[in-house]
Amino acid sequence: MRLEHSMGLRMGHELHLAPRMIQSMEILQLPILALEEKLLQELQENPVLELAQDSENVNPGDEWNDALPDHDFEPTTSKDTSDKTLVIDTKGQAEADFERLDGMPEEWKESLYDDHRPSRNAVEEFSDRKHNAMQNMVSRPLSLEDYLIDQLSFFDISKDERRLVNLVIANLDDGGYLKSSAEEIANSIDPPSTPDQIRQAITTVQRLDPPGVCARDLAECLLLQLTSETPNLEAVKALITNHLENIRHNRIPAIQKTTGLDLNQIKEAIEVIRKLNPKPAAIFNSESIPYVVPDIEIFKSEDGDYLVRLADELLPNVQINQTYVAECKNRATDKKVKEFLRPKIQSAQWLLEAIEQRRSTLKKVTQAIIQRQLSFLELGPEHIEPLKMLQIAEVVGVDVSTISRAVDDKWVQTPRGVFPLKRFFGGGTQSATGEDIAWEKIRRKLLEIVGAEDKSNPLSDEDLVNKLQEEGYPVARRTITKYRKILNIPSSRERKDWTP
Repeated sequence: MRLEHSMGLRMGHELHLAPRMIQSMEILQLPILALEEKLLQELQENPVLELAQDSENVNPGDEWNDALPDHDFEPTTSKDTSDKTLVIDTKGQAEADFERLDGMPEEWKESLYDDHRPSRNAVEEFSDRKHNAMQNMVSRPLSLEDYLIDQLSFFDISKDERRLVNLVIANLDDGGYLKSSAEEIANSIDPPSTPDQIRQAITTVQRLDPPGVCARDLAECLLLQLTSETPNLEAVKALITNHLENIRHNRIPAIQKTTGLDLNQIKEAIEVIRKLNPKPAAIFNSESIPYVVPDIEIFKSEDGDYLVRLADELLPNVQINQTYVAECKNRATDKKVKEFLRPKIQSAQWLLEAIEQRRSTLKKVTQAIIQRQLSFLELGPEHIEPLKMLQIAEVVGVDVSTISRAVDDKWVQTPRGVFPLKRFFGGGTQSATGEDIAWEKIRRKLLEIVGAEDKSNPLSDEDLVNKLQEEGYPVARRTITKYRKILNIPSSRERKDWTP
């Protein structure tokens, strides 16, 4: 085989994002708590950043305005960001700007690493707040394993038996079920045990609280929860042992035919079964409810207008330390010191501008959403209007990807409650009269119709389509089937009440 070499030209387009733009997008996407963490991290890592001591008299833009006088991009200020667009410095002028800086007295250099070093006390003040919060957190909840082992103190068992019981407990999954066989557990220890000894240990664990723990399957879990005082005990046992699948699909006639029980007996037995716990260990695995901090507040003014307020009080008030800027302006400053400070000052500038850009974008996006979702705010979530991110992007004058980042993982406090910002977006269709109808409104109507139906003769999907069309909601049958599954609405057969 002969190898040949050749040269050619290829034309193409590649997108390269400047670091400044990348940082701006990352900051925009962060929720308020993550942004606070980001700022605290930057305070620790970037020596030119400091916490402003007097937030009322600090203008974030003034700190570097004199140091970078001729940039193509204007420094961001907290007072005027409504019409600001993010501009990327592609001309490499930042380097030249530093060379044109005016000199400062020599004594400033000598004090650079003394009195004017950014204070760690202010940073630690914010860290202490988190530390105190951690101290006030609830202690680690009791695990299922600990709870079961604690109960063994009330059992008169030998040391060897206790060892096997502990081994069985260690093999339980998060739901409290035992997925390993007695043979597998017996062979997993050294010295090996016998399967019969493991089965005895399993029986011991099954006597512990919560009832149903250490079951091998759902049927055994439910049977372990039965007692001599359980109503209709024999009927309940029969249904658990042989008819769980029929119960799940509401196949009552099949149960009646097989068991010979009448419909009332079957219904009463099913009611007992539904009160049993299929996940006995769930209480030990419940995760704490995440603490939501809204990034935005929508409130009604005295004039009846909806206004937007950003929740920035959690953020540390960060500024650029003027001592470092002054040192960089000093012609007598050592070249290596300048080479160290220049990227730090520029990075700090980009960070603060990105934060201001985030504030401006979030405010504009929320204001645009308010204009399209007034019925949601006035009447409630059931009156949401169809809204796409592209529509808001056109109003704000940005790309749809910017809207996606702006609303991602953000929460908003409204007079109607706290909602994810994404909650205000959703598709829809048009009624016979041309009115826009949100899909969510159709889903709510579907729930209302199913809730009011005659359970002895539940509506089929085709019937639901007709009902919705009578209400002015034109939908296809496949859409109803899809929404019914999303809303966990059983089929008409499974919803049927077989009680005579």
